[in-house]
Amino acid sequence: MRALLDTSVLISDDPGLLPEEAAISVVSLAELHFGLLLAKDPLERAHRAQRLGFVEAEFDPIPVDAEIARIWAELAHLCVARGLHPRRRSMDLLIAATAKALRVPLISLDGDLNPLADVVDLRRGPGERADLGTAG
Repeated sequence: MRALLDTSVLISDDPGLLPEEAAISVVSLAELHFGLLLAKDPLERAHRAQRLGFVEAEFDPIPVDAEIARIWAELAHLCVARGLHPRRRSMDLLIAATAKALRVPLISLDGDLNPLADVVDLRRGPGERADLGTAG
C-alpha cells in the first residue's frame, strides 16, 4: 500500500487521484453507506450504489484498532489546542489517524484536514502535497 484514500477521493470522478496501490479505512465505507441512504433522487441513489459496490469489490477496508484510536485522540487534542472543532471532523480524523498509524500519505480533497498537514502526510493526488491552511 502506498497511500490511504479519503472518502472525498472515493466519491470524486477524477481517476488521476488514484495511486497504483491504495487502501481505504472502514470509516470511508461507513460514509459511503450513509451517503447512499441520504440520496433522495433515484438516479443519484443508483450512482452511489454503483460506486459503493465498486469500492466494496476493490478494497479490503482497514479497521479501526487500538493504535488508530490512540492517534485519533492525539489528533483531536491537537485540534482543540489549535482552536479547531474535532467533533465536526471526527470521521476525517479517524481516516487521518489510520494513515498516520500505517505511515502512508492520505490522499484527500477535503480541506478540513489542512490545519493538520504538519503532522499528517496529506496529498491532493499521488505525490502532490496538500497546502497548509487553516480551515476552521
